[in-house]
Formats: sequence, structure tokens, C-alpha cells
Amino acid sequence: MAKLAFLGLGVMGGPMARHLASKGHEVTVYNRTASRAGAWVAAHGGRHAATPRAAAAGAEVVLACVGNDDDLRAVCTGADGAFAGMARGALFIDHTTVSAQVTRELAGAAAALGIGFVDAPVSGGQAGAENGQLSVMCGGSEADYARAEPVIAAYARVCKRLGESGAGQLAKMMNQICIAGLVQGLAEALAFGEKAGLDGEAVVEVISQGAAGSWQMVNRHKTMLADSFDFGFAVDWMRKDLKICLETADQIGASLPVTALVDQFYKDVQAMGGGRNDTSSLIRRLKH
Repeated sequence: MAKLAFLGLGVMGGPMARHLASKGHEVTVYNRTASRAGAWVAAHGGRHAATPRAAAAGAEVVLACVGNDDDLRAVCTGADGAFAGMARGALFIDHTTVSAQVTRELAGAAAALGIGFVDAPVSGGQAGAENGQLSVMCGGSEADYARAEPVIAAYARVCKRLGESGAGQLAKMMNQICIAGLVQGLAEALAFGEKAGLDGEAVVEVISQGAAGSWQMVNRHKTMLADSFDFGFAVDWMRKDLKICLETADQIGASLPVTALVDQFYKDVQAMGGGRNDTSSLIRRLKH
């Protein structure tokens, strides 16, 4: 069992850290809102620290799941950052969805300090984190990944190295591109069926068994039909991710016309006050 630190105890990070503690690892946690870290320790044991540096001190592996590029830089670098508290030979695993650019920047900074770095964004949402069934896409050296994989196994259904630093983040972009198109297609189909007078649940029971079937269809159609969107991955975070996808596409010369369009549809949902709604709330704009 390893001595670990976990930075960021949101809807994803909190359950992931819990799985690590349940496997017998010694876990020290840090959260920007200290009361959340205190509550986590009260529920799951371990201890909490006042800064990322203090949490990382003495840890063999430090994991993070925070908000965006700036948040990740803040917990990694500076006098109170995790890198300042990590010993040579320690490993940093980043589960945040960020740009490949900041990943490579921080991986380089870590390497200069003798610290390993694996970018390991996840897919599976809050339910996947709670149930320990996340899909984890990794970038980094083969040696660093070999050290990271047994730790990540505590909450992963599948975990795979896809290349050097940044490859995990690029794979997560592909994941979000797929989701954007799938959710919009499902929203249009359900709204169409409603206007046509069909029983949406009955139709999905049939078409989900054929070529139209998807995770989104199976897991989100009932709540979409019920206009229930107060769970799962929020629109605000999806727009953050799609912004990364679109900016990266411009940099590498890729074309993402559907993704760009769906991003604007999510902007409409935000304008309707749905920024904290689940991403399946795309159907809201089709019902008005």
C-alpha cells in the first residue's frame, strides 16, 4: 500500500480518493474549500492538509482532479504547490481534463525536478467515479504509466496508455467530441418522437438494441423525457472541455463542424439558466 495525496475533492475527486482509501492506501487530501477536506477525512479517514505542498510532502504518488488549466497550475507550481513538496522519484497523476499544452508544460516542469508525470483524464461521470467504473486515458512514459496503473485500478473499469505526455488529454478530447454529437442526436430524436406522438421510452426500448444504441441513450433517455437534468456532468464544464477541443483542432488543422455547432447549442442552454444542468439538457432548447 502506498502513501498518497489527493488534490481536489469535487464530485469526481472525492469518490476517487475514497476508493483509494478503501484499498488500504494512506491518503492525505487537499481541497481549496478546506471544510470539504475536513468532511472527507471525517467520513473516510486519513488526514487533510492546508496546501498542496503540505499534502504532497512524503507522498509516493500525488493525484489531482481539479477544474481547469489555471487550477492545475495552481496546485502544481509555486511555493505552496505540490511539486515543491514532492521528493525526487515521486509520481504525479493528473485526472483533470485540461489542454495538452498545459499537460506538457507541467510534465516538463516535473521532469526537471525528477518527478514522474502521467496525464490521466477520465470518462464515466459522477456515477462512474462513485462506482469505481471510470475509463482512464493516459499519457506519459511507459515507466511512469507502469507505476500509475496499479493506483488508478482502484476506480477504473479500463485504463490504457495511449502515448507520451498529452496523449491522454487528446484522447479525452475525442471522447468529448463523440459525446457532443451523440447527445444532440439523442435530444433531436426524443423531441421529434414527442412531437410525433410516440412513446419515447417504448421506442428507445427497441432502437437501443440496434445500430442507434449508445450509453447516452440507455442512461439518459428517461431523465431527458422527464425534463430532469440536475445530476451528472454540467453544461458549464462541457463547454470548458469543448473549448479545449475546438482550440486544439485549430492548432492541428482538424475540422470539428458538429462539435462547434453543439457548443453553441450548449451556449443556448446556459442562456436559459442551465449552466449547472447535466449535458443531456440539450433537449431543453428543442422544447421551447
